[in-house]
Amino acid sequence: MNFEESVKYLFSLGNEVLAMKLGLENPKRLFQALGNPHEKYLKIQIAGTNGKGSTCAFLDSICRQAKIKTGLYTSPHLVSITERIKIEGEEISEDDFAKYATKVREVTEAEKLYATFFEQMTAIALLAFAENKVELAILETGLGGRLDATTAANAEIVAITPIDYDHQQYLGETLTEIAGEKAAIIRSNTKAIISPQKKEAELVIRGRCKEVGIEPIWATTDIKSKVYNEGGVTIISTSFKTSKMSYPNNLLGLEGEHQKVNASLAIGIAEILQELNFKITDFDICIGLETATHKGRLEFYKNILFDGSHNIAGAKALLKYLEEFVYEPITLIFGAMKDKQIAEIAEILFPVADVLILTEVENTRTAKVEDLFQFSKKQANVILTQNIAEALDIARMFPENLTCVTGSLYLVGEVQKNLDKNV
Repeated sequence: MNFEESVKYLFSLGNEVLAMKLGLENPKRLFQALGNPHEKYLKIQIAGTNGKGSTCAFLDSICRQAKIKTGLYTSPHLVSITERIKIEGEEISEDDFAKYATKVREVTEAEKLYATFFEQMTAIALLAFAENKVELAILETGLGGRLDATTAANAEIVAITPIDYDHQQYLGETLTEIAGEKAAIIRSNTKAIISPQKKEAELVIRGRCKEVGIEPIWATTDIKSKVYNEGGVTIISTSFKTSKMSYPNNLLGLEGEHQKVNASLAIGIAEILQELNFKITDFDICIGLETATHKGRLEFYKNILFDGSHNIAGAKALLKYLEEFVYEPITLIFGAMKDKQIAEIAEILFPVADVLILTEVENTRTAKVEDLFQFSKKQANVILTQNIAEALDIARMFPENLTCVTGSLYLVGEVQKNLDKNV
């Protein structure tokens, strides 16, 4: 297959979430049929509700600063599917993607496996990392943990970001149930490092660690920030202190108060890697934190603020950022998946909008604008649109406002793709 054919084939397997088939047997058989590519390098699996991708970005940046050859696997993508697989910080080429996708398809069909989109994507990433001889792979869990395809790779190090409510229809309605799904990535032969958690989640994680006979490592909470003004620009300097070292005065590369927690977890993972004889210096850690980038998360792109907040915790983090750092009126372009907690997210974010533009995403899971509108009736200036192009055209009618695109990473990706087409 060429690149276009491989992308068409993968998407023919069904919606990434709706066609999902949770379970480890299928990916294990697929990986084995490919020659177990994941056994050729060290693996770090990161699960949690919010901050998985940001923690991956911080850690990848730290490791690349230390000249460690890394593979990074994240999801979803915004514009191109190649964004999901990076080697030494660079997306794999379309030709390479097609080559690995073809190999995975051939093996899947030869072995008569019914492998889903995400299972095949995970296999493509693991194969790419092996072929390119990475030293370590950083794997962002897709959904949950217990039955996620990334878990079948048997990572030697696992990390869990703060756990909150999301994907309840798959993971359970209570925080205890959700935490149980995510804590299942902790096994007897792993090193596990955990971000601070709500009490219910912490109890579950501690119970899982006791069950498998390991002692959890907790990411540091000794974090101090200083805010100062330099030439009219607000600067936030953040210092971290662990049981091993102090990392003073870092200007984090990722925006937002919540990123301190993600950076702390990345530091903890880096310190575990040091124990495993990876040559990471304190300087590498500090520079890595400052140079990290992550698309679609409090990202300014073409003078628009993009944030893929799609759950309550993410919406609260975005609101905090807008209230602290945005002084101009806000035009909010909002679209979401229908299976999200839209009422709660709307209650958090809609009041901050001077102009609220509701739109739909080209995805079978999208919420219709008519359904979104029912949550916006307290707003004075609400505009319903049927597509991204129309939403952007209307936003341009308010040039004095900051345009913020949020509600879904799929929405962020579609808007950025539209902007790139119309440069």
